[in-house]
Amino acid sequence: MGRLLGIAVRGASRAPMETRDTVHISQDTGLEGDYRGRYGPRQITVLSQEAWQAACDTVQTELPWTTRRANLLVSGVELERTTRQVLHIGPVRLAITGETDPCERMDMQHMGLRQALVPAWRGGVTCFVLTPGDIRLGDEVQLLPSPSSD
Repeated sequence: MGRLLGIAVRGASRAPMETRDTVHISQDTGLEGDYRGRYGPRQITVLSQEAWQAACDTVQTELPWTTRRANLLVSGVELERTTRQVLHIGPVRLAITGETDPCERMDMQHMGLRQALVPAWRGGVTCFVLTPGDIRLGDEVQLLPSPSSD
């Protein structure tokens, strides 16, 4: 069983990430206060602490997880190759739609970071909201099989 370690939103494109202790997630707006939350396959991004640490180890520096610009940071959950599976965070359920591809902006943060995020889906996953609700730091996180795989 994993845990929710971080929550972050941004009010506009390229705006600084703002961390939160709790947030409301809806199907219409994703994370409350996040400009990218409109409904769609990239509504919310999730990053694994273990994958982020591996990327930082590769570039031999410690960077805040918000450098990646993901919305949620989780631990204890392997996100590689989880498309169509469901992340259950507190009362919220998110459908994983694919890998979050690292972009050139990562090298602007630290040279080599983009390439360090490529292996094993270290850049995280994209999701859309299946079940809305309020989440808070410390909530349990579970990876569930695809609803269609019953």
